Amino acid sequence: MLKIGVVLGSVREGRNGLAVANWTVEKAKAFSNAEDVQFELVDLADYDLPFLGKTPTAEQGAAIGAWSEKIASFDGYIFITAEYNHGVAGAFKNALDFLKPEFKDKAVAFVGYGGLGAARSIENLRVVLAEQGLASTQRTVNFSLITDFENMSTFKPAAFHEGELQELLGQLIGWSGALKTLR
Repeated sequence: MLKIGVVLGSVREGRNGLAVANWTVEKAKAFSNAEDVQFELVDLADYDLPFLGKTPTAEQGAAIGAWSEKIASFDGYIFITAEYNHGVAGAFKNALDFLKPEFKDKAVAFVGYGGLGAARSIENLRVVLAEQGLASTQRTVNFSLITDFENMSTFKPAAFHEGELQELLGQLIGWSGALKTLR
C-alpha cells in the first residue's frame, strides 16, 4: 500500500489552505479509487517547530521528532502551499529544513493557492526539494484567490481543477510506486 501525505504548509491564522487541503484529500480519495493508496492530511500548524538553528525546548524537540517521524511514514506527498511575497511560506520552508533523509527517493506533487495559484512558491519548492531528494511531478493544481475563492476567502474551486488533480494523482501515484522499489 502507498501512503501519501497531504501536507498543509501554511500556519497563518485564517488561512485559506485548510479548505484547499480538505478538498484535495476528499477528491484524491474519490479519484484514486484504489485500495492500495491511502491519503492522510498533515497540518504543519500541529507541530510547534522552532527556527532551525535555535536550541529547541523539550517540547519543541519532541515536535521535531514527531514531524520527522510523520513525514518519514509516507511514500509520497502532495504539498498544499500558499504564496507569500512571491515565495514559499517561511514556516513551511523552516519545517522542510528539518528534513532530508525522510524524503530520499520519494515523489512530491503541488497544489497551490494565491494570486497566481502559488506558481512562484511551487517553483521555489521544486529547487529546495530536489536538493532534499524528492522527485516532483510535472502536473500541479493552481487555485487563484481571484477566481477560485469568493471574496478571496471562501473556497469555491472551478470544476476544471478536478481534471488537473486526477492527472496529478496519476503522476504522483506512478512515481511513488516506482520510487518505493528503490528504498
